[in-house]
Amino acid sequence: MKNDTSDMSHASLNKVALSATIHCLTGCGIGEVLGMVIGTALGLGTWPTIGLAVTLAFFFGYTLTMIPLLRAGTDLRAALKLAFAADTASITIMEVVDNAIMFFIPGAMDAGLLEFRFWGSLALALVLAGVAAYPVVRWLIARGRGHAVVHQYHAETSGGVHHH
Repeated sequence: MKNDTSDMSHASLNKVALSATIHCLTGCGIGEVLGMVIGTALGLGTWPTIGLAVTLAFFFGYTLTMIPLLRAGTDLRAALKLAFAADTASITIMEVVDNAIMFFIPGAMDAGLLEFRFWGSLALALVLAGVAAYPVVRWLIARGRGHAVVHQYHAETSGGVHHH
């Protein structure tokens, strides 16, 4: 079975996968940082803070994928379906890795918002989460799945042409 990426060179596939990973990490990172900041500022415990961060990471990850789809005229239901297909695996990997690192770095979850331990740990966790997700994102794109489906919509809409 041939897919849209079968003719894609390794360099091109790597570039698309890196771009998709960074895009996903951006949404994930926004939610993760907001969740950690809100949880820490409110004095929530470790688990409620992680729960909030994970919830917001999925929300912002899906939202950043859906915005260009909705602007291009895709209906909400179709945009949600595409975002779930494109982002669920990568956000899940990023969240597992990111939160495990934050949990296991001594004092990271108890550090205050003005402490380097908090921000340094969070930055390290997000970078490592992106590194962990990249091979899966690449593998999915190579098979015409995940971000390959959304990338197709972006490519179509960037030229002003849109197909449902």
